[in-house]
Amino acid sequence: MGLKCGIVGLPNVGKSTLFNALSNNKAEAANFPFCTIEPNVGVIAVPDERLRILEQLVNPQKVVPTTFEFVDIAGLVKGASKGEGLGNQFLANIREVDAIAHVVRCFENDNIIHVDGRVNPVADKEIIDTELQLKDLESVEKKIAKVERAAKSGDAKMKKELATLQVYQQALLSGKNARSVQMDAEDKKAIEDIQLLTDKPVIYVANVDEASIHTGNKYVEALKENVKAEGADVVMVCAAIEAQIAELETMEDRQVFLEEYGLKESGLNKLVHAAYHMLDLITYFTAGEKEVRAWTIHRGWRAPQAAGVIHTDFEKGFIRAEVIKLADYQKYKTEAGCREAGKLAVEGKEYVVEDGDIMHFRFNV
Repeated sequence: MGLKCGIVGLPNVGKSTLFNALSNNKAEAANFPFCTIEPNVGVIAVPDERLRILEQLVNPQKVVPTTFEFVDIAGLVKGASKGEGLGNQFLANIREVDAIAHVVRCFENDNIIHVDGRVNPVADKEIIDTELQLKDLESVEKKIAKVERAAKSGDAKMKKELATLQVYQQALLSGKNARSVQMDAEDKKAIEDIQLLTDKPVIYVANVDEASIHTGNKYVEALKENVKAEGADVVMVCAAIEAQIAELETMEDRQVFLEEYGLKESGLNKLVHAAYHMLDLITYFTAGEKEVRAWTIHRGWRAPQAAGVIHTDFEKGFIRAEVIKLADYQKYKTEAGCREAGKLAVEGKEYVVEDGDIMHFRFNV
């Protein structure tokens, strides 16, 4: 399943530097606003230690990790909701992503210009929030105008939809993001077609200097306090360090570099893992002589849905799934060994796939 995370933020907060570290598709990183005119899309491999374990056990011809798309979206300024700067383009691009990584500047550097001439992560966040809320309010009010006439004529379905839209309207008017509205799934269908920008899940990426990578700083603490009510993750990274890691050719060199900085994992890994957690995603694996491969699905999916990620025919003609747990595969070394030990489970259509399952699907089309 294709997943996109949009990297957003004010100009010169480190978006393009971070994107360059995430992807081989190099965006132009320059010390002036709007150097990223078109959205840059980078497909990155999702880091997963379990793939390495399976590779050692199976010795396949190739290993295929699951992937995640990051989209570097043009910088935003005040007035974007009215088309200022690159606003219209920004807002169109952000509608297409599944989640938002909101990069916020949490470092001081006189050599890097801030668009507003100061470092204030909370104010930066609120500028973008406001612009997205204004655009969402415009979308909600346009739909209210369409639904209102049918609701007044007595259409019960339209009355309910109008009531839902008005709840979102009031939230946006009071400066709240759409994601803060508590609404059941059925009622939320009223806003599905207008794709509210502030309803998308968000991770705040606090871009710090090297000195703050372990302990954070006053800017990070202010950001965390501000977003506490949203229940959103704050991931602390140093884009400058990530850029250096990206230049290293081998995993061994990267690991040595991380150890020199006293880091257990890169900011990239932390960001990807946070995105998976936020979107409630899990990974299952297929393993054979030709390839060991990771597949991304939503938590709670049943076996036929998971099979459909490989090919729609697998879901349509699903018969059963053969499932091995990774711990059992490690213990008994082979699929045959797991089968002999009674550790290969045969599951039907109602089986809910668990994170880390190793699966083989039987189907008939």
